[in-house]
Amino acid sequence: MRRALAIDDASFGDHPIVAISLNNLARLLLEIHRFGEAEPLMRRALAIDEASLGDNHPSVAISLNNLGSLLQASDRICEAELLMRRALAIHEASFGDDHPEVAISLSNLARLLHATGRFAEAEPLTRRLLVVFLKFERATGHAHQYRDVSIRNYQTLLSSMGRDRGGIRLALRDAFREAGLPAIGT
Repeated sequence: MRRALAIDDASFGDHPIVAISLNNLARLLLEIHRFGEAEPLMRRALAIDEASLGDNHPSVAISLNNLGSLLQASDRICEAELLMRRALAIHEASFGDDHPEVAISLSNLARLLHATGRFAEAEPLTRRLLVVFLKFERATGHAHQYRDVSIRNYQTLLSSMGRDRGGIRLALRDAFREAGLPAIGT
């Protein structure tokens, strides 16, 4: 990844292709908890995307989510939340409310809220992202790759909020109905 970044950097300079390589390396460093090395790479990727593509481009939202995840992992919650909310707003403006990219931004923000004990704020976001994936299933005829994990995350959140099994089943049934699907397998 470092070699690919060096080649891209030498070939393109401050270009969105370089931002992708920066984000790829930074995500790897994040996974192995080398936050100090990852952060400047993510910040450079974000700066490149903003300068090249504009402040409201979907690629900027990806860079914002990546940096937000790193900041959350390094316990800089307030800064992470601001970036994740901005990413969500960009995705909503770019794709509309029911797009899987919006659901991914919803998931990032909801996980942050859940992790910080803000269950009541996380619940409508988690439900909404599940409904987006269920609507995707209804529209395409197959389940989105994140559908099942979204169901489990919603169940976990509802359990954290003190809902019993019956209450969780009802909430899932309602989400399926909202998406226009029968509540099979819930």
